[in-house]
Amino acid sequence: MTLLDRTVATLGDLISFPTVSKDTNLDVIGYLARRMEEMGARIEVVHDDSGTKANLVATFGPEGDGGLMLCGHTDVVPVADQPWTQDPFEMWEADGLLYGRGTCDMKGFIACCVEAAPMLAEQVTDRPLHFVFTHDEETGCLGAQALVELLKKRKLRPALAIIGEPTEMRVIEGHKGCYEYHTEFTGLEGHGSAPDRGVNAVEYASRYVGRLLDVADRLKARTPEGSRFDPPWTTINVGVLSGGHAHNVIPARAEVAWEMRPVVLEDADFVKADMDAYVNEVLLPAMKAVSPDAGITTRTIAEVPGLEPMETNAARDLCCTLTGANGTHIVPFGTEAGLFQSLGIDAVVCGPGSIQQAHMADEFISRDQLGQCLDMLTRLGSRL
Repeated sequence: MTLLDRTVATLGDLISFPTVSKDTNLDVIGYLARRMEEMGARIEVVHDDSGTKANLVATFGPEGDGGLMLCGHTDVVPVADQPWTQDPFEMWEADGLLYGRGTCDMKGFIACCVEAAPMLAEQVTDRPLHFVFTHDEETGCLGAQALVELLKKRKLRPALAIIGEPTEMRVIEGHKGCYEYHTEFTGLEGHGSAPDRGVNAVEYASRYVGRLLDVADRLKARTPEGSRFDPPWTTINVGVLSGGHAHNVIPARAEVAWEMRPVVLEDADFVKADMDAYVNEVLLPAMKAVSPDAGITTRTIAEVPGLEPMETNAARDLCCTLTGANGTHIVPFGTEAGLFQSLGIDAVVCGPGSIQQAHMADEFISRDQLGQCLDMLTRLGSRL
């Protein structure tokens, strides 16, 4: 059986674990831990507070600082209400394409790592070689955030990180951050005929959204010179505005779910400072003048920093050498790479499959893309 055939078989195993983000990933982590331990890796399984999710760190080579980290997330997005033609958790193949939830995003890369690990461990002996498989990337990069905090406490830091998100094996050196929030408004219910006697939570939520849109427009003037992103400025999107239940009742509750995609961290600080000032100096005083119990609460869902293109990035340069790429790219979607970069790790995104297939019904990855990834990993061992 060829290396590619073994990788396809391993991918089939991985797809059979229905690791939708809302559910546990412990079964697939157990499978990966057993496989990597059989190859001689030192295994560490790090659970989250619930005990139902875990990261896996499998390390070859000497202990200590530096070295290389290959990283992929084990969770997948839901399949409910999608028109799948076959069971999404039983991989099938047609015309060189491998179908199933997670084939490209991103269990294809994990399968390549598992099958390339013995070769890499044999060739890379002078530095740590980490295989890191995380939980809950799709819901805020929670596993990677926990991993970064663990590395900070231990004062350990890999020198390079390759995150194998689906890029069609293009070398990605930058993407925006993703900051997600949920803002709740508590007012005072009353009869619609006397609006001044109540605190209309929907009204204040609407004013909050209006301010967000105003800030979004002002962000365009803050576009960094030479920004390669599309669009080149930090964006804000309001995804949910809800509240109320009848036309003649003053609604006491409303909620706004929104996000921003910062080009630079300073923009995130700008947005949060502006919105906090608007809430505390304008909205809340007006609400509390009618009802002292009125309030506005913003809950942070996730704050994942972007991957900033850097003049010096050894991981980027290494991937360009391994893939033969003549240039690098910027993408709009987020990954765990920015979190690792925030720790001082040179990070790059490069992996098999197309982002156009991610999260879709009948998600697929091609054998050719898996083969290209295996070629990169084979060259990686020789290069290091």
